[in-house]
Amino acid sequence: MPRSVNSVAKRARRKKVLKQAKGFFGRRKNVWTVAKNAVDKAMLYSYRDRRNKKRSFRALWITRINAGARTYGLSYSQFMGKLKANDIELNRKVLADLAMNNPEAFKAVVEKIK
Repeated sequence: MPRSVNSVAKRARRKKVLKQAKGFFGRRKNVWTVAKNAVDKAMLYSYRDRRNKKRSFRALWITRINAGARTYGLSYSQFMGKLKANDIELNRKVLADLAMNNPEAFKAVVEKIK
């Protein structure tokens, strides 16, 4: 019985990976073995960094809120503690936006909790 090889599926798999490697530099974009490794690594990084992005944004918001609160003589932890005590439910994303782009509104929040 003759040997059967599914070249159509094999080529489709390779084309899919090479398409994902479009824009990579050098042999990473057009040599199958190099491109496969590069795409695998890129997929791992993208999976990991979709989670890390959430962490880094939260850290950025905390830094901005801290900077805004310190202009009114409060630390970040004091500010957040007083927010919780006064039942003001603004999330960090909104508070950071107020501190950066709308200082008057942030000042109103600070005066309400003092």
